Amino acid sequence: MFGNKENINILTALLIAHGVKDVVVCPGSRNAPIVHNMNECGEVKCHPVTDERSAGFYAMGLSQATGHPVVVCVTSGTALLNLAPAVAEAYFQHVPVVVVSADRPSAWIGQLDGQTLQQPGAFGCFVRKTVNLPEPQDDTERWYCNRLVNEAMIAAGYGGGGPVHINVPISEPLFVFDRPELPNERVISFHKPDYYPGYGVLAQLNAAVSNSTRPMVVIGKTVLADAGVRKVFSDVAERITVIGEPLNGLCSPVLFDETIRRVGNNPEYMPDLVIYIGDTIVSKCARKFLREAKADTWMLTVDGSCMPDPLMSLTHMVECHNLGVMADILSIASKAMDCTADEDNDNLVDIVTDRSRFRELWSDALAHAAECAAGYVPRYSQMAAVKYLEEQLEDIDRDVYVHYANSSAVRLANIYASHYVYCNRGVNGIEGSLSTAAGFSVAVAGFVVCVIGDLSFFYDQNALWNSNIGGNLRIILLNNHGGGIFHRLVGLDSSPVAGNFIAASHGTDARGICTQNDIGYMKADDMDEMRIGIVTLLTRETGRPMLLEVFTDSDDDKKALDGYYSCFMEE
Repeated sequence: MFGNKENINILTALLIAHGVKDVVVCPGSRNAPIVHNMNECGEVKCHPVTDERSAGFYAMGLSQATGHPVVVCVTSGTALLNLAPAVAEAYFQHVPVVVVSADRPSAWIGQLDGQTLQQPGAFGCFVRKTVNLPEPQDDTERWYCNRLVNEAMIAAGYGGGGPVHINVPISEPLFVFDRPELPNERVISFHKPDYYPGYGVLAQLNAAVSNSTRPMVVIGKTVLADAGVRKVFSDVAERITVIGEPLNGLCSPVLFDETIRRVGNNPEYMPDLVIYIGDTIVSKCARKFLREAKADTWMLTVDGSCMPDPLMSLTHMVECHNLGVMADILSIASKAMDCTADEDNDNLVDIVTDRSRFRELWSDALAHAAECAAGYVPRYSQMAAVKYLEEQLEDIDRDVYVHYANSSAVRLANIYASHYVYCNRGVNGIEGSLSTAAGFSVAVAGFVVCVIGDLSFFYDQNALWNSNIGGNLRIILLNNHGGGIFHRLVGLDSSPVAGNFIAASHGTDARGICTQNDIGYMKADDMDEMRIGIVTLLTRETGRPMLLEVFTDSDDDKKALDGYYSCFMEE
């Protein structure tokens, strides 16, 4: 029987799944539940060593001889510190020693409790990764615990291998052994790309795509790829449903958020396989939908040192050298479906039929969303300003680079932009959007248009206190006298502090800032002035930056968006 501690059971199952066959165990009471679990596993051999300093080197020798990661398990307190010499040696020899340390719950650290010290981070720079497992209380914490162990084990083998540290807080009672089996845990596999369709990771991905009836490619934020790479993704979209927002530089954007609002949680629209490329997607609705799908998720990434799991269903991560390699891998995988279609097999025929139906469902739903969006005419609002800007950009015969600030601005871009959008969506903060656009403008000859909300603008106004910027920087300031996005948060309006303290209501305008920084200033208070201002902004030649301040009412902005999204709920 195994113990009743969920974090220990998750850890045990994943250590076995990642190839651990030997565990060096040291004496102690706090780590006894871990040692018990390891001894219960037929796949693992336990090696008792009393002296922790010796145990660390013993584990390193085992790993050198076997070629597998080896665990060394110690109790809480200074027992952990005795492993430091062996961990440092393993680090420089690239040996995957996995330190598993039992710990007291964090509430008791620094409270004069026995055998307690700050264990996470104890090995500093001499481990590839340190994780501190939660004691799970719900599904999110169980997912987090699973993810942390997977991350640590992948780090142990990454880049030639090296030591990692997994710290395991354990609450009392310690010795309840009543679980007949270990949980069936998700294993995340890490792959380097290979270029032979019949071998390695490509063979696995080809098989996954070939057997999928509802495959989908989801593209988050990426840099703007060259025309050749974009052509490959365009070809892939002829076979597989490809979803991306304007912040992706690989495919034409679609109205993913709006489509999901219409289809809801209909399982017919949920993918069974997701190939995720790039970084974040803006739509919270889309992330929620894809998480509920619980699809087998492959992530193609250029940075294998981090392991994001935004859909909470990651099973395979493939480290690629660049976007071109991603395009090649995806192209080969998508063509694997053609082979499926050629097979004379009833089961394969069913797969092809279901896959075709899934693609048609999404194609029709996306087309309907685009039709609804095109037919909606917003009242005078921030939404109307962005819509008109994007319409005018389609007719501009010059290079234009469009930057959107975070919060409401980038969400409006998701609705109307058909081109690549620059936006600070790394951490998604509101600061620095104008400064980023200003810096960008001095390195390019074309126009740089920055669409920005009032809080972001006034927070970053010193971007204009800069003698380097010139006439190619054009700014559209959407000023509704506060953080408009907060007016869309359900329930917040019941708080008396929502306006002044949270949405930061104000009465500021940008005229004085523009005057002191020699910025050309225009303003708009209605639809006609807004349209004239945008045309002027995009056509007038000048040697200094220009700014159009579009004043709107926050209630009108909310009503415009509410009216827009209501279109997608109608049959």
